[in-house]
Amino acid sequence: MSLYSDLRAAHGIMRVGELIDRGHRRHALNLLLHDGRLIRPQRGWIALPTTDPSLLRAAERGVILTCMTVVRSSGLWARDGNGPLHVAARSPHAHLARCNEVIHWGSPVLHRPPHILIDSLENALHYVVSCQPREEAMAIWESALDKELVTREALERLPLRPAARELLAECTPFSDSGLESYVKHRVRALRLSLVAQAWILGHRVDFLIERWIVLQIDGGTHVGRQRDSDNRHDARLQANGYTVIRVSYRQVTSNWPEVQHRIMLAASQRR
Repeated sequence: MSLYSDLRAAHGIMRVGELIDRGHRRHALNLLLHDGRLIRPQRGWIALPTTDPSLLRAAERGVILTCMTVVRSSGLWARDGNGPLHVAARSPHAHLARCNEVIHWGSPVLHRPPHILIDSLENALHYVVSCQPREEAMAIWESALDKELVTREALERLPLRPAARELLAECTPFSDSGLESYVKHRVRALRLSLVAQAWILGHRVDFLIERWIVLQIDGGTHVGRQRDSDNRHDARLQANGYTVIRVSYRQVTSNWPEVQHRIMLAASQRR
């Protein structure tokens, strides 16, 4: 493979020693560095100028990208799509100046190869348990299980901390989104029965609570023809004895007490 192919296959950054082991000559690397066609973010590293700045930062700082940074790059549910870099120290004795990153010091549960810049998803998930609120951690773990990026069986065999093992025991791989995961656990905490993605009268609904309450969560697509279709289905549900509660994404994430009150009121009135 060419030098640029090797670099692109490694996210744009590699150790100099590895490049030389692959047959690339040090003199040629130095010429490309001099011409600005390659950059050296840190001694011992070579990168393309277009490399992700977070990887360059990791090489410069001598750390490993992990936790929420890996979660976001893996396409998993994350309530906040932006945020500071989350990095892991390479050893408990590393000396890292305080910058804008969130630094994780705990030992990994999955052995790391030397010099890696991006942590495994298993290690990232393990850090998430102690880094994020429990609901957020649960949604992220269920997202990873749902996308089959990890398996329950493989995770169970790792040396998880008690909090992570307890979280895993409660996870299910059937939540389509983190929002669905939030609602599922909040409703079950109210001791109400709940079925997610239930099929009723020819349509799928977000949640069926206590067998007669339909909870629908509107996203940005619930406009125009989609809204008309939703309204027709709501009318059919109500005509067949179901109580329909329709709320927005914002209400679930920012005003859950209001949503909870509507659910409990409907459950109490039917009883």
